[in-house]
Amino acid sequence: MKFRQRQGEEPEINLIPFIDVLLVILIFLMLSTSYSKFTELQITLPTASADQLKDRPKEIIVAVSADGRYAVNRQVVEGRSVEMLAAALAQAAQGSEGIDPETTVTVSADAAAAHQSVMNVMDAARRVGLARLTFAAQGPGSP
Repeated sequence: MKFRQRQGEEPEINLIPFIDVLLVILIFLMLSTSYSKFTELQITLPTASADQLKDRPKEIIVAVSADGRYAVNRQVVEGRSVEMLAAALAQAAQGSEGIDPETTVTVSADAAAAHQSVMNVMDAARRVGLARLTFAAQGPGSP
């Protein structure tokens, strides 16, 4: 038998099986990959278990309700603006020698209070010149 040899023709690689194998690998990788969910964060907040501090002589208690109303030393503040809250804090901190920067502001905010309401208390305290700020928390066994 005599085979004719083709002259000038190069051998070519068939790409169809190569593409089939790549598609099978791609499908396998897509099915076996686990995707992280960044929208669901599981956060466990800490609880305060320290002993209660004694009453401080220079303390202003600011209560923040769930709907954003404020009370400074159990006196309800008319309005919800930072300026009105700063005026109420200045009045509560006013002593015989003026505003004492050593006065401690204790923020007692409702758990459902907006973050902005607490930030307003911090901003008002800064405007008045009260730098000592604490937050009230309930213990693990408290209602």
